[in-house]
Amino acid sequence: MITSQNADRLRCKILCEGANGPTTSVADQILADKKIFVIPDILANAGGVTVSYFEWVQDRQGFFWNEKLVNERLQEIMVDSFGAVVEFALKHGVNNRTAAYMLALDRVAEAIKLRGIYA
Repeated sequence: MITSQNADRLRCKILCEGANGPTTSVADQILADKKIFVIPDILANAGGVTVSYFEWVQDRQGFFWNEKLVNERLQEIMVDSFGAVVEFALKHGVNNRTAAYMLALDRVAEAIKLRGIYA
């Protein structure tokens, strides 16, 4: 857990959150003040969820991909997602965590608009 009690002792330039919700909001501000680049949990942990989705897709199709194809598709999605979050953060002047949530909400709102709320 990264809190206001220990965030000021971190000496890293990049912090990749491996747990869910490991950083308090006060610690987030300390990390920002220290110019530590944070890869938020919602993005850092997305790989496992993405591969679970791939498994679901394969099961539905009855067609199974080899490990190389899974890794290639995963890398493409993760690299694109990372870039989208960083770009969104820069464009809107927010940290990566806020950008990840804002981008997610934008995508959900767009899907609801396109599909309709009862689709």
